[in-house]
Amino acid sequence: MVISNEKSREKVLIVGVDLGERNFNIDDSLEELEELVLAANGEVIEKLIQKREKINPAYYIGKGKANEIKNYCYELNIDTVVFNDELSPAQIKNLENIIERKIIDRTNLILDIFAKRASSKEGQLQVELAQLKYRLPRLVGLRDYLSREGGGIGTRGPGEQKLETDRRHILREIDNIERQLRNIKKTRNIKRKKREKTDLPIVALVGYTNAGKSTILNKIIELNENYDKNKKVFVYDMLFATLDISLRKAELPNGQPFLITDTVGFVSKLPTDLVEAFKGTLEEVEYADLLLHVVDASNENLDLQMNTTYDILKDLNVLDKPIISVFNKMDKVGDKKLIYDDRYADEEIFLSAKNGKDINRLLEAIQENLPIKYIDTTLIIPYDKQDILSYIFDNYNVEIIDHIDEGTEIKVELSSVDYKRYFNYIKNR
Repeated sequence: MVISNEKSREKVLIVGVDLGERNFNIDDSLEELEELVLAANGEVIEKLIQKREKINPAYYIGKGKANEIKNYCYELNIDTVVFNDELSPAQIKNLENIIERKIIDRTNLILDIFAKRASSKEGQLQVELAQLKYRLPRLVGLRDYLSREGGGIGTRGPGEQKLETDRRHILREIDNIERQLRNIKKTRNIKRKKREKTDLPIVALVGYTNAGKSTILNKIIELNENYDKNKKVFVYDMLFATLDISLRKAELPNGQPFLITDTVGFVSKLPTDLVEAFKGTLEEVEYADLLLHVVDASNENLDLQMNTTYDILKDLNVLDKPIISVFNKMDKVGDKKLIYDDRYADEEIFLSAKNGKDINRLLEAIQENLPIKYIDTTLIIPYDKQDILSYIFDNYNVEIIDHIDEGTEIKVELSSVDYKRYFNYIKNR
């Protein structure tokens, strides 16, 4: 995966409006926007903030400020102006007419990053669907710069020709993508039902983008008895480095297997169309038995990021599940006091994913908080029931005690489901 190419970076000016809202810091928001520009392979040359009582319906900012930005663009040789909120079609058109530069809003920027990073067929379709739904009402404002030569921020995905066709063609394309996604969802549901038959507990990693979810997943599977380095997921220190769902088998300290799944990272003001598009993928969270809310403890916007994640989890109706808050990157925190509101967590773990000892502590917490409990028991499996013995060996850490007349005597910690299933084989029940 190519993350950046210095020679092709566009020079970007970012713009935000400060409405004096409580619980919103414009400087922090623009800092995050700058990280998003970097993730989209752009370079922020200048930041501008305008204080206003309300958003200008025609220009987002004031018309005078738009003319000021035009001058900045000529002086600094700016290619693209990125605004910190979603712009209406009229605002895009009006700003392009004055500033005479490519105008991108925060939503389009995030969609562009997702288009660049999605690698699975489902992920690519989901992003393209969100892009088409976003751009459909904005064709007039977007048409001018999309007809220019060359790629760059905000132009990945559907591309110029597709967006310059008539609306009916785009609507047909939306219908086609939605049909493909429905078929993919059916396949995913079949695979999920097969997983459910194994009764393996599922743990889902959730949290803000670049909090360290993929790193934690890799460290957990490294502790597997039969660790395969090819199972590691991609990790890069950048917003939205990976988008596609990763599902891996892992082991608890007591040797019991479980499934751990990574999910797309969240960000403040995540586009509505993108959340809707990825809801199919985020269904993995709904089927999880335990959530690991991974938080970058070193981030200055710790509380904002946690609240953003909880807002999305609330929309998914999963806040009733057991949640462990995993405060990662503690090696970067030092003596700083962490200030946050974590009303939803059942337990908190403070660690650095680089430290193997910390990962062991996390695994112990997972074992303690998984709602599926394990029962220590001794079974005698008849010799003519080798299918049962094979299943138990495939899914549990088994100790063979003896081969006796009645069958194979084993000691094992069974899940509550399997304990009931194989109750008739329990010794001295």
